[in-house]
Amino acid sequence: MKITRAMELIATSRIARARVRVAEAQPYTAKMTDVIRNIAAAGGLSHPLLERRDVNTAGVFVVTSDRGLAGGYNSNVLRLAERALNAHRANNVPTRLYTVGAKAEGYFRYRGYTIEESFLGVTDTPSYGDARAVANVLLDDYEQARMDSVEVYTTRFVSALTQTPVLWPLLPIEPPEMTDEVVVAGYEFEPSPEEILGRLLPRYLEGTIFGILLEASASEHAARRRAMKAATENAEELTRALSREANAARQAEITTEISEIVGGAEALSSG
Repeated sequence: MKITRAMELIATSRIARARVRVAEAQPYTAKMTDVIRNIAAAGGLSHPLLERRDVNTAGVFVVTSDRGLAGGYNSNVLRLAERALNAHRANNVPTRLYTVGAKAEGYFRYRGYTIEESFLGVTDTPSYGDARAVANVLLDDYEQARMDSVEVYTTRFVSALTQTPVLWPLLPIEPPEMTDEVVVAGYEFEPSPEEILGRLLPRYLEGTIFGILLEASASEHAARRRAMKAATENAEELTRALSREANAARQAEITTEISEIVGGAEALSSG
């Protein structure tokens, strides 16, 4: 109970930091989206990372934790990802599997899946360097046509009480939609919009992956806090039940000893 209580407190403190990091990363992605939208208004979007092609090989990227004791956090994502892998197999579409976290790696290796790349030691406190390393691997395989799409199976952080396993389409990049509510500024681009787009889209992909890792980290800590809180409460209830049982046994033993003493005293008096 002391261990689970300590883990609950640690997870609680980490949730606050993780939520702050998620909030701090959002303006960066939002500004990148605005720039891409402005480029689209200036001359249209045309880039290999934006082009949809026939999916001959699908990339599946699964984000879990390195450690357990987080309730259903890992199992929910793993079930979702495995259903997708089975669906691709049923449609005769080969897959390339990438994982983040020791739990995903162990799960899929045990079941005989081939893992192209596994990233460990990332989920506790993800850094932008981790996101860049992941993006470089996925971009290289995508540009070399080793796969024609990438879908991410991860957990979206909704609140401290709600974390939802989701499919997050990653590649090809979905261009930001133009809506009537969005006011597009009139920019003059130097260098050309095409060159800016070529530099911007890999950074945009890195930012997206960084956001995914941050949300997964916050979800992991929230799930672990909830699981450890439940474990602590169960331990407290077990302690109360065992205390009552021990007190009852002790009382019965005392009663038996008193009865034996009284019986022995009466026997001596009669003698």
